[in-house]
Amino acid sequence: MYAVIFRASIRQLDAEYSDMASQLRQLALADYGCLEFTALTEGDEEIAISYWSDLEQIKRWKQDPLHLQAQRMGKQQWYRDYQVQVVEILRDYPSEDRD
Repeated sequence: MYAVIFRASIRQLDAEYSDMASQLRQLALADYGCLEFTALTEGDEEIAISYWSDLEQIKRWKQDPLHLQAQRMGKQQWYRDYQVQVVEILRDYPSEDRD
């Protein structure tokens, strides 16, 4: 399993951003095989983590036309800077206290 970690310094988020983020999340989950997608914003920092079965899914997702549009808009108006990391998950286990 793989995770894509997106970290960004926010310039300014707006209603268009919120709509785009919602569309992209649903698209990743429905059309590209994303297993889970979580995003959090605190102050002027954002982090999003998505989980995937294989690297090919991630490559296809990166090239989706709507995702490419969002990348351009992110660079132009929403983010001061950002970083994307693609990592392989070597271990994944829940706490023993789960019901």
